[in-house]
Amino acid sequence: MAYHIRKAAVIGSGVMGSGIAAHLANIGIPTLLLDIVPRELTQEEETKGLTLEAPSVRNRFAAGAVQKLLKQKPAPLTTKKSLNLISIGNLEDDLEKLKEVDWIIEVVVENLDIKKSLYEKIDAVRKQGSIVSSNTSGISINAMAEGRSEDFKEHFLGTHFFNPPRYLKLLEVIPAQDTLPEVVEFMQKFGENRLGKGVVLAKDTPNFVGNRIGTYGLLITLQVMKEKGYSVGEVDSVTGPLIGRPKSATLRTLDVVGLDTFVHVAKNVYDHTTGEEQKVFEVPDYLQKMVDNGWLGAKSGQGFFLKKGKEITELNLETFEYEPLKKLKTPSIEIAKQQKGLAAKVKTLTYAKDRTGELLWSIFAPTLIYSAQLLGEIADDIVAIDNAMKWGFGWAQGPFEIWDAIGVKESVEKMQAEGYEIPAFTKALLDHGYSTFYSEVDGELAYFDGTEYKPVPFNEKAVDLKRYKKKHGVLKSNSSASLIDFGDQVLLLEFHSKSNALGLDIMQILNYGLDLLETSDYKGMVIGNQGKNFSVGANLAMILMEAQDDNIFELDHIVNTFQQGTLRIKYSDKPIVTAPFAMTLGGGAEVCLPSAHIQASMETYLGLVEVGVGLIPGGGGNKELYMKHLKGLPTGVEVDLQTVANKVFESIAMAKVSTSGEEARENNFLDFADGVSVNPDHQLYDAKQAVLALSAAGYKPPVRGKVPVVGEPGYATLLLGAQNLLQSGYISEHDLHIAKKLAYVIAGGNVPYGTLVDEQYLLNLEREAFISLVQHPKSQARMQHMLMKGKPLRN
Repeated sequence: MAYHIRKAAVIGSGVMGSGIAAHLANIGIPTLLLDIVPRELTQEEETKGLTLEAPSVRNRFAAGAVQKLLKQKPAPLTTKKSLNLISIGNLEDDLEKLKEVDWIIEVVVENLDIKKSLYEKIDAVRKQGSIVSSNTSGISINAMAEGRSEDFKEHFLGTHFFNPPRYLKLLEVIPAQDTLPEVVEFMQKFGENRLGKGVVLAKDTPNFVGNRIGTYGLLITLQVMKEKGYSVGEVDSVTGPLIGRPKSATLRTLDVVGLDTFVHVAKNVYDHTTGEEQKVFEVPDYLQKMVDNGWLGAKSGQGFFLKKGKEITELNLETFEYEPLKKLKTPSIEIAKQQKGLAAKVKTLTYAKDRTGELLWSIFAPTLIYSAQLLGEIADDIVAIDNAMKWGFGWAQGPFEIWDAIGVKESVEKMQAEGYEIPAFTKALLDHGYSTFYSEVDGELAYFDGTEYKPVPFNEKAVDLKRYKKKHGVLKSNSSASLIDFGDQVLLLEFHSKSNALGLDIMQILNYGLDLLETSDYKGMVIGNQGKNFSVGANLAMILMEAQDDNIFELDHIVNTFQQGTLRIKYSDKPIVTAPFAMTLGGGAEVCLPSAHIQASMETYLGLVEVGVGLIPGGGGNKELYMKHLKGLPTGVEVDLQTVANKVFESIAMAKVSTSGEEARENNFLDFADGVSVNPDHQLYDAKQAVLALSAAGYKPPVRGKVPVVGEPGYATLLLGAQNLLQSGYISEHDLHIAKKLAYVIAGGNVPYGTLVDEQYLLNLEREAFISLVQHPKSQARMQHMLMKGKPLRN
């Protein structure tokens, strides 16, 4: 049968349950959130004269969870409007409503008996063919399904989200023995395409894939730290970004997760394993003592770390006192920083004959061996295991990729010399004469399956630009950008400058691409990349240097080149689609605003933030945002230009940045027809499809026309608020100076209200204001401060 999920229900409204409900609402699925009925009144409810029969009391848990969604950081909701898709209830009054849903997700306490009791109730009311899943992090899926109806068993499986569900990529799909293959296949595709997840098919074993290996690695690290006398801060200084792991490294990660939660996860594996493996999952005495003390990490205010005033201190595991933070400082760390590429850095550090090398080798060796031992037991191939660790724990390299990086043959020789037992899978690799778990076969990435290399499954939606360029080459490139034939007669312009900052090199490749579009059969162009951020804006260091050298003519040329480039994007005869994601600020936003279509990522933080460095947008951003607001107004309604100007002025003057792609739409940076890709891996593919769809529909660029502005009277209105803020002491004289320049540009200069002006006229006003500000000493001080400190200066 064909499966569709039009409506869902989440049972259990704790942090995880409400987070899953929020994620479903974010992607447009109406979701029912249910929890148990309270057995006693709160003091507040008693004061109000409520009884246990009052609906507000009976729905208290779910209602409270929904309200918390608005306050949580990081935000579970992409927009407050998502709340409208979440309805609440309780398991006594609203159980029958489960008949209406297509997917029921259980997220209750990790207790098998409680879960089985709940499934009995669900089985009695659910409709035939509806999918039921558990978000358990480790309880057996088969054990939970025991005693249920045949249809329930056929549609039951594990769907293990990682916390927070909006942001963490991994979704483990765990079939039970009776789960229909088509249900598993549907949930894998649904997880990737609709939920936007990286899906790993896991086996029904304790803690599945991610938590099994992740917990093992964390416990090994705790053992090594204690046995070899490393401090908490020393361990975290080495096991974070230095080796391709998150900033939270090891111990800070445990503080964030919650030490009680971690202990629970570890004990789950301990209870289901034996021998040497079980010993590793035995919770260290000092960790248990911390939990008994209530030192649970971030949620209790202290754990391995404690913030005292502005100082972060670390726990001394011998004295149980907090001390100043320490970092490991060894020669290998400095040597590694000079290496190119993560693999070279990791290899240098792992084999270093110093305290850093000793720590990393002691962690890596057993963790890599354990990963290979579990192959076939927890997942079918190394790709699934590596992906689980990258998507669930934020590792830049999975275990088998790390093994390749440090050298399989070299590491195995060292392991054998130290008495480690080498897994049969690893021996097989070397016996076949191979030296890496991953290789390239006929230009495609392949993995070792125990006997030979097999191609890593190809997914046309999950574009890997690095591999794509390696296979197909580039048409033209320089140090900052590349122009690529993206297939299907579509071009792709990729930024790859430092921080994807925009400069003349990028404009050169942009103009080359636009020229090629005009003289060839290409149907359009995507502007996108796969860096850390789409673009953090213009090259500020270059602008400051030119300003300090008084090269005003050169600056004027640079700004004009950028302005004309964005105009060419807007009026190209063939569609230009931009694909912003993560930080898309200043000039990055200005590239997107004039494009024919924006295909944003769900996590797109879009805004014109130039005032933070003492400037205003200089690449057409003021004009384009103003015109976007005008375009978004209902037809047939008299346009209140002042209201539009006020909104645009406020957005730019306050450097507003969206917290999601959907919020960017609410802020008028995206049009109604612009897209938001939930799965970031699919964004470039989606952008390409948008180019093809626009081309097939007979795309025509917008017609150049005049722009109505508020003029001189509107300028005065715009400045009123800023002047009040100055008098109240909220902004400085220089802030007011910037506000005046911005207001003048948005108002359209000294013309009557309603005057129709040309776009180039507005660009000239913008450029003049930008050049004027860039010469101001206080703006230069702000630019310098941002470059040096990474945060704005208020002067």
